[in-house]
Amino acid sequence: MHISDGILPLEVTIPANAIAITLVYAGGKNLKSTEIPRMGIFAAALFIISLINFPLAGTSIHLGLYGLAGMMFGIRAFPILFVDLLFQCLIFQHGGLLSLGVNTLNMGLGAMCAHITWKLIPGNKQIKSFMCGFLGILAPAVGMAGLFILARYGKGMAFIVTMNIPAAIIEGFLTVFIYNYFQKVKPELLK
Repeated sequence: MHISDGILPLEVTIPANAIAITLVYAGGKNLKSTEIPRMGIFAAALFIISLINFPLAGTSIHLGLYGLAGMMFGIRAFPILFVDLLFQCLIFQHGGLLSLGVNTLNMGLGAMCAHITWKLIPGNKQIKSFMCGFLGILAPAVGMAGLFILARYGKGMAFIVTMNIPAAIIEGFLTVFIYNYFQKVKPELLK
């Protein structure tokens, strides 16, 4: 779901970068010293899980833990995602520097959908954690497909959403597993 440089016009990428920088600033504002190591470790986990690729329909997909980021960090997920995406861009050429803001906003959309689901929707924590993981992957796929459709980049971009449904389901179950583990070992991580 990484958009490379040159695909979207500058009229989209420049405002997206400005919005992303604002959200990264808001997410990093007034950090407590105890939050920084947690955020760094989580950014490393995001980076590592992105290395596990699954071939699908002529391309590959990977898990992202964006839903878990939203559950655990809320708005603070934006600086985490920005750093993770920056390293993925510089090391693996996943995405580009000009499109870093767009990619941060897309992945952040998944984190924020998960955060809203986790905080505002009542119900069973197992089901909610599955939905957070599922939305954490599906929302960025919808956002990316929407941007491609608006930019008139190719045909069949809605297929991107369909292609990411298996990853969203896997991520949903993975998020439930991680939630259960944290609940047993260190429940304060989920507060």
